[in-house]
Amino acid sequence: MPSYIAPVEDMLFLFEKLRDNKNYNELEKYNEVSPDLVKDILEEAAKINQNLILPLAKSGDENPAVLENGVVRTPPGYKEAYQKYIEDGWTSLSCDPKYGGQGMPKTVSAFFDEMLSSASLSFKLYSELSIGAYNCISHHAPDEIKEKYLPKIVEGKWSGTMCLTEPVCGTDLGLLKTKAAKQSDNTYKISGQKIFITSGDHDLTENIIHLVLARSTDSPTGTKGISLFLVPKFIVNEDGTVGQRNGVSTGSIESKMGIKGSATCVLNFDEATGYLIGTKDKGLNAMFTMMNLERIVVGIQGLGISEIAYQNSLAYAKERKQGKTNNTKSENGADFIIEHADIRRSLLNMKSIIEGERALCFWLSQQTEVSLYHPDAKIKQEASDYVSLMTPVVKSLFTDLAMEITSDAMQIHGGYGYTKDQGIEQLYRDNRITPIYEGTNSVQAADLVFRKLSNKNGNVVNKFLEMIKIESESKNEKVKSFSKELNYYLDILSKFTDWINDKSKTDKDDVSAAANDYLKTLGFVSVAYSWIKILEVSFSDYESNKNFYNDKINTAKFYFEKVLPRAEYHYKSAISGSSNIMNFKFN
Repeated sequence: MPSYIAPVEDMLFLFEKLRDNKNYNELEKYNEVSPDLVKDILEEAAKINQNLILPLAKSGDENPAVLENGVVRTPPGYKEAYQKYIEDGWTSLSCDPKYGGQGMPKTVSAFFDEMLSSASLSFKLYSELSIGAYNCISHHAPDEIKEKYLPKIVEGKWSGTMCLTEPVCGTDLGLLKTKAAKQSDNTYKISGQKIFITSGDHDLTENIIHLVLARSTDSPTGTKGISLFLVPKFIVNEDGTVGQRNGVSTGSIESKMGIKGSATCVLNFDEATGYLIGTKDKGLNAMFTMMNLERIVVGIQGLGISEIAYQNSLAYAKERKQGKTNNTKSENGADFIIEHADIRRSLLNMKSIIEGERALCFWLSQQTEVSLYHPDAKIKQEASDYVSLMTPVVKSLFTDLAMEITSDAMQIHGGYGYTKDQGIEQLYRDNRITPIYEGTNSVQAADLVFRKLSNKNGNVVNKFLEMIKIESESKNEKVKSFSKELNYYLDILSKFTDWINDKSKTDKDDVSAAANDYLKTLGFVSVAYSWIKILEVSFSDYESNKNFYNDKINTAKFYFEKVLPRAEYHYKSAISGSSNIMNFKFN
């Protein structure tokens, strides 16, 4: 089983030193969230993840969730761990105190999301969608629904799901067949089938609250006729107690490559009672409140799995002897593989990506809070634009690079990495879903280039690049060389953006073919911007913690020398166009 130590020191560094967003610091609701409080939270989070949840990863993989006589049973140990998990209040961390939450900002809850992803992604998924459902209901449901359902979701006694996909439609939701027939009491009867429903059924909570996309019988075809409905597994009585079983049943559980402890269900809705959430025929707008936040969380899943893969690769490289290095360390026998240049390169590649991603995620968490709660409408909108721009980047880049990192982790472990004993191959398998669900990474890339670069508020990406350029201008001579390098890649990204905008008018196949390359270029540059922010602190505070900051500076050097150049490769690859791709004749 892999070992894991939560990177609390690095997380606290970000919270203490990179909480430099003026707009975020103007949010009065978080004035009392001090570094000391966050330190206490993260240390407790580390304990439960390292000691209680980490062992569940292997248990869930070897003893997957099963469907027995219509009942979904979670792996051994899940029930007991989940009970402790909710008793300690972890489901309520970022929720509104009005409904029993602790009111912590996403700058804190994102750290917990990462730890939980490292410890056991399968276990995490049983509560993750509950927070997504909480966010959707709190933003779009009427007060009586909020008061009836949210306290139990926040407490963790009830869980939530997101029901979009059907056999006939995945990305193209306009094709969905699930029907909603309005009743005389203003409820709806929901009928249809949903597939690939994460945590669609299980035995951890007394009720499951399904958020279901369906088409009312009097609504138009296509996406404009889709509404969102709350459909509980058990009808909730007027006094808030759980009543009779609703018309929702589990048809089957998917047998999967990874995340085997998580029940991925086929759900059948047979005239199940549902309640309209938000405006009729505007269901996608409401659901995207849940989905967009979930996409960022999926990116964090990739980050968390990368972290545990790196930690175990580093430990293994320090204890495994194999071959002689060019500068032989031992007179007799082999050297530790960490002395080999290629192994060191691979480890530094992991480390520089992970720490840069964590810093970018922290920046994005601040922007998310500003977009939700800042009193100035203009500032709020600008932050919302940045979050919208970076959501597909974080979802895709973090998860794609997690595939690279988990693959490299297996390679470092050699034959042992390919066996089940070490648990490294499980990290690869568990992560493989992250580039797929919540919208595949190719869909994310298309969304970025066709919808996110500009909006009604203007050219968002150019505003973002200008912001990076201004904030990366440093008075510190030691940072200037890094800033100069970043400016080189900002110019490439600017040219790439112009190319995308021009091609959008003349040849959309060129844009489609270049979408993944553009997303990667924007992502690598954004992570470099995060490293600049880290370097500013590392050089200015160097004397206060030399070992920590020296590590940061040298890791940043690797990123700028060995990882950031990938951005230019993606640009050069993309601008070759799509003619050969589209004209190629497949036999």
